[in-house]
Amino acid sequence: MSTHIQAKEGEIAETVLLPGDPLRAKWIAETFLENAECYNTVRGMFGYTGLYKGKKISVQGTGMGIPSTLIYCHELINSFGVKNLIRVGSAGSYQKDLNLRDLVIAMSASSTSGINNSRFINSDYAPTANYELFLKAANYANEKKISFQAGNVLSTDEFYEDDPEAFKIWANFGVLCVEMETAGIYTIAAKHNVKALSLLTISDSFFTKESLSSEDREQSFLKMIDVALNIN
Repeated sequence: MSTHIQAKEGEIAETVLLPGDPLRAKWIAETFLENAECYNTVRGMFGYTGLYKGKKISVQGTGMGIPSTLIYCHELINSFGVKNLIRVGSAGSYQKDLNLRDLVIAMSASSTSGINNSRFINSDYAPTANYELFLKAANYANEKKISFQAGNVLSTDEFYEDDPEAFKIWANFGVLCVEMETAGIYTIAAKHNVKALSLLTISDSFFTKESLSSEDREQSFLKMIDVALNIN
């Protein structure tokens, strides 16, 4: 048994969806999975396993930020044999043509986090999506006519920055949006030779200052969850 996940052997699927919000994990399980059973309540970080189109799949909350997320990813991989990590989260748009409710598939993740500094001294590691999962997601979205953008995203350690204009340098270099977990997930997946992909729904915009309500976020995540479940 791992420290933060109380599941028994065999209770977690090889593919796990990773929302930051544990209540979103509960919503995904209750809305999309058949015969979903809760395997984890430690620290209120809900985890569920059920069936989707006859395939076993799990969904596990991770909390916010790279440090919290890495705890759960490490235990999922090393204690429960998870092979596919699929983040399903929200993000803030850095581009004028990326609007509320739009879907982003993260090809790579820049970061303000120092998580890799002690590992790659005086060097920059480039956390990158698994190509197989990325291709499946893009092909499924195109087949179902779900519009999306794909590219570089920013994983930041700060939700509330001192400089409200700081995002512009990232935007000028083509970064699509900002969130707080993807770079960590892509790094730990590479370290342990498992697959990872991050799917993001735009919940607010740094340009228009618009944002979705909590209820709107839940309803707007439907197409993202649809894509995530169908690349299993």
